[in-house]
Amino acid sequence: MPKGEGKLIAQNKKASHDYFIEDTYEAGIVLQGTEIKSIRAGRVNLRDSFARVQNGELFLHNAHISPYEQGNRYNHDPLRTRKLLLHRKEINKLIGESKEQGYSIIPLKIYLKNGFAKILIGLGKGKKKYDKREDLKQKEAKRDIERAFRERQKM
Repeated sequence: MPKGEGKLIAQNKKASHDYFIEDTYEAGIVLQGTEIKSIRAGRVNLRDSFARVQNGELFLHNAHISPYEQGNRYNHDPLRTRKLLLHRKEINKLIGESKEQGYSIIPLKIYLKNGFAKILIGLGKGKKKYDKREDLKQKEAKRDIERAFRERQKM
């Protein structure tokens, strides 16, 4: 199964707007008891989250997983730091590439695959303001072309 296949739970749409994604990795997430139930319910937000390598391990910061409604006292902290599971070679590669200036490790998607929560992380280089404007112009032009094509087919 290719990377990123499974039941999509949450997606970081802002990531492709703010970063050039150069490489992606599929990682597992270490979760507490009620977190997986909240993820299955789709109560996840990746907007301001990022990943960082600490002591040779990869950790996810600022990912908001809402507390489970029926969790009572067993609930978790919504913004806690979560460990990501990757092979040692992949972590070493990420360490080397993220040390370069301007590179960040960004979570792109959370999805369920074979009953397990997986996260697709990307190695991205930050876009400048003019890059973002250029992307918006290209999207707008593409949209206009498709609109004109549809109008032409109706006639």
